[in-house]
Amino acid sequence: MANDAAIHKAEIRTLIPHSDLMCLLDDVMQWDDRSIVCITNTHRDPANPLRRGGCLSALHAFEYGAQAAAVHGGLRARSVGTTAAPGYLAALRDGRLQVARLDHIHLPLRICATRLFGDNVNCIYECRVSAGQVPIAEGRITIVQRA
Repeated sequence: MANDAAIHKAEIRTLIPHSDLMCLLDDVMQWDDRSIVCITNTHRDPANPLRRGGCLSALHAFEYGAQAAAVHGGLRARSVGTTAAPGYLAALRDGRLQVARLDHIHLPLRICATRLFGDNVNCIYECRVSAGQVPIAEGRITIVQRA
């Protein structure tokens, strides 16, 4: 069953360890047991902590995907009355980028993460980042439990 009630940044921060400007997602638009869709405008923020020399590389789209996966894990855990164990992005496979930079994109980013398999922490997600109808990045990320 899909949950279409929007979840905003303040609540997102309660679900992941990222704080302040490192919390890259603005809103969760929908989620269910298998997937999540998030929206953000933080790629345009000059204070984005991932910027280097004023530029935000498209490679960071995968961090956006990893944060969406982390929020998804947090929401899934909360739905059964628990808290998600901390994890980290351990691998990226089949990563494809369609642009060089994110900071040049004027539309909000849409981040879709779909859990392909795994348990509560050790899992693989397929992530897609787009702006409007234009694909920006896609790939599979592996999240593992922090030791």
